[in-house]
Amino acid sequence: MIASVFIVFVVSLALGIPIAVSLGFTVLSAAFFVPSLPADSVYAFRSMVTALDSYSLLAIPLFILSGNIMAKGGISRKLFDFFSYFIGNRTAGLPIAAIITCLFYGAISGSGPATVAAVGSMTIPLLVELGYDKKFSVAMIAVAGGLGVIIPPSIPFIVYGQSSGASVGDLFIAGVLPGMLIALCMIVYAYFYCKFKGEDKEKLLANTQQLRSRGFMVMLKDSFWSLLTPVIILGGIYSGIVTPTEAANISVVYALIISLFIYKSLKFKDLSTVMKETVNTAAPILLVVSIATVFGKVLTFMQAPQLISAAITGTFTTKVSVLLVINVILLFVGMVMDTTPAILILTPIFMPIIQAIGVNPLHFGIIMVVNLAIGFVTPPIGINLFVASSLTGISVMDIAKRAIPFIIAFFIALLFITFVPEISLMLIGK
Repeated sequence: MIASVFIVFVVSLALGIPIAVSLGFTVLSAAFFVPSLPADSVYAFRSMVTALDSYSLLAIPLFILSGNIMAKGGISRKLFDFFSYFIGNRTAGLPIAAIITCLFYGAISGSGPATVAAVGSMTIPLLVELGYDKKFSVAMIAVAGGLGVIIPPSIPFIVYGQSSGASVGDLFIAGVLPGMLIALCMIVYAYFYCKFKGEDKEKLLANTQQLRSRGFMVMLKDSFWSLLTPVIILGGIYSGIVTPTEAANISVVYALIISLFIYKSLKFKDLSTVMKETVNTAAPILLVVSIATVFGKVLTFMQAPQLISAAITGTFTTKVSVLLVINVILLFVGMVMDTTPAILILTPIFMPIIQAIGVNPLHFGIIMVVNLAIGFVTPPIGINLFVASSLTGISVMDIAKRAIPFIIAFFIALLFITFVPEISLMLIGK
């Protein structure tokens, strides 16, 4: 019967039915296959409402709103100029500055596609103008955008915390070092690529001199408030002063203050557009959260987590082999499904398995999100690829081909994150 339910879900997705509708249809079909299940329409609706009655979920629309305000305020340009000031004339200096900008911007938006859109729209034209290959630049930003869901605040971490019961604050802190490791692996590839392909040193030197002519203090003053954003969010959470949801509220107020009154790059008349974009982004996410939560409950009623756990642990007997199998499954799911429903569906299934092999739930949350982040740049879903394609006009498949080396760098970091749990747990002391 469990197989029948999954078949209904897969067929619905294959037919192009939206993920939320597919999940809802699958939930109702479960009652047809197993009449004894309390999964009728009344139960489903009540459970959907209950699923959204969560204080921690308030952080999702708030962080999206904060990221949209920052995007409209041109924060990404200020971050990129600051990092370019120091390393712009070095080998691979500007590509490295772009990757680091994605890292920092991820600490503002909490979204991979938003990071690609905000950083890519500004850096890609400049990199091409300074002599870098366009497809290389686009592929780099598309993959680096995945850092947006690993570096806190991260919407997938909030969703995983809601599904698993893990502390969202601890997940945020645990994501810092893995995000930095992934960025480092990408930087290494970008360095060797530029080393062997060569760069237009005259253009790079002229660009760096133009930035440095403004003076360090002017550059610092211009970017200081942007650089302070992740410090406020993470510092507040790590010190225990605020919860993640309260940090999300603070980030919105802070974004409004610096965009409206300090940088003055956002006008009051723009706020209605920002709010509309936020609703358009957050509403589908929360709808999927509510329905996927019901789907998870139905699977629990059918004892699917226990059966799948027994099948995997019965076939693969070592911790290493089980983790490898889970990684393969997550990588595949990330290729065909968006992050939010994937987390909500798979977390209840995998939790008994990771508990059986002694993996910390916080560590597993990092593993899951990193795997699914790779799905941002792998067809057929690959939403970062589509965002990058819309910005540049380059086909999705061309970007995907040039992204392969960066994806390999991402995957190397994933292996370290999977098998060296201290990378994820060091900062939280677990």
